[in-house]
Amino acid sequence: MYPELHNIVGSKALVTGATGFTGRHLTFRLLELGSAVTVLVRKSSAETLVAEFVKRGAKVVYGDVRDPLSLREATRGVDYVFHLAALYRQARFPDKVYFDVNLGGTANVLDAACELGVKRVIHCSTCGVHGSIPDPPASEEEPFRPCDVYQESKAEAEKLARERFRSGALEGVIIRPAMIWGEGDARILKLFRGVAKRRFPLIGSGNQLTHWLYIEDLVDGFLLAADRAEAKNQVYILAGRRPITLNETIAIIARLAGTKPLPFKLPFGPVYLTAALIESVCKPLGLEPPLYRRRVEFFEKNRAYDTTKARTELGFCPRYDIEEEARRIFTWYKEHGWLD
Repeated sequence: MYPELHNIVGSKALVTGATGFTGRHLTFRLLELGSAVTVLVRKSSAETLVAEFVKRGAKVVYGDVRDPLSLREATRGVDYVFHLAALYRQARFPDKVYFDVNLGGTANVLDAACELGVKRVIHCSTCGVHGSIPDPPASEEEPFRPCDVYQESKAEAEKLARERFRSGALEGVIIRPAMIWGEGDARILKLFRGVAKRRFPLIGSGNQLTHWLYIEDLVDGFLLAADRAEAKNQVYILAGRRPITLNETIAIIARLAGTKPLPFKLPFGPVYLTAALIESVCKPLGLEPPLYRRRVEFFEKNRAYDTTKARTELGFCPRYDIEEEARRIFTWYKEHGWLD
């Protein structure tokens, strides 16, 4: 089922952001392949997950991408660095923190990799750097049009990585994942649970395109980017077999749950203004708003991508169609009691 790999098998690898949803899947797969894996984790990381890494044979280094000393310790002696650590959308953080982690952290990772002679860095960017796609599907050549501070900081981090790779100082590959989902993902749980319990009203028309990316396919893409010689200094968009509308996504989940989508939709404008008001109250207090603009904007953006380059150059091949991906995720949630 997994792609044929040669160079990465049995290698020495560092994963930053290993305790995140994508990072732990990548770490576990690398360990399955017999790689010697080092994970850089913060002291505040979940102890049970860190213990699982140790149990499976990973080396744990406590630190932070903002701390060059801990990064050098974690990077020493590794062949490949998978840089996944990032601050995602949390409205309570000031903009500076996003740039400190996502841009400054990337600079530190690249510095350590260059200093310690790493073979290749696989940098995780995001399709979010393209913002909403005016004429989908978008290829790797689509202009950057970031819409929020997360996307802005990730765009600047990708630009920095591309400059370093093109200069010849360091070999690397940039991966831009589409909308990630998979078994055990807490971020999309709200979507599945909300639809299953008929508590997830659509905001706007629901006709915007969303391109999902199954977690195991994303891990394949990371490994192929590390393994394939022709991937050197390239950029790849990774996404599933086809994009679908939000209306279709909700309909699929509703069928799995044996229910129906809600018969009404909320107007985008008033909901967006309400989110802005809530943010203005919560952010100065350091509180995470229950509703914020970036979350509402999810319902208005077109996200559909052309994966021709990844398929032809890497051999990237998504495992399942969208219905099977959703079924697997829904089944996992149900079996683990997450939909209750």
